[in-house]
Amino acid sequence: MTLTDDDRLVARFGPWTCETPLANVVGMCITGPYRGYRAIGARGSFADRGLTFGSTTTGGVCLRLREPVAGLEPTGRVRHPGITLTVADRAAFAAAITARTGIEVDSVR
Repeated sequence: MTLTDDDRLVARFGPWTCETPLANVVGMCITGPYRGYRAIGARGSFADRGLTFGSTTTGGVCLRLREPVAGLEPTGRVRHPGITLTVADRAAFAAAITARTGIEVDSVR
């Protein structure tokens, strides 16, 4: 996961990539811990169409987006209104998003 100098979020998991301007982020929460069978891998949620790039059960940061983004399906027709990213330091990642956007963490779940 990268926060670029031109204020974009670029997340990669294996062959999958999700990219969006930070201005597209409208909210975030810190989540976890997760069950292993629901956390590891690149996956989409049937419940809310959210995208997860997960590499640990410890937890992640869920970003809610103004405009849904492509991520799993190669043609881009399936769009995701949020993305959950597992990162080594959830609080530091959330602080970096806040510093760039002014958006605070909504909750810790």
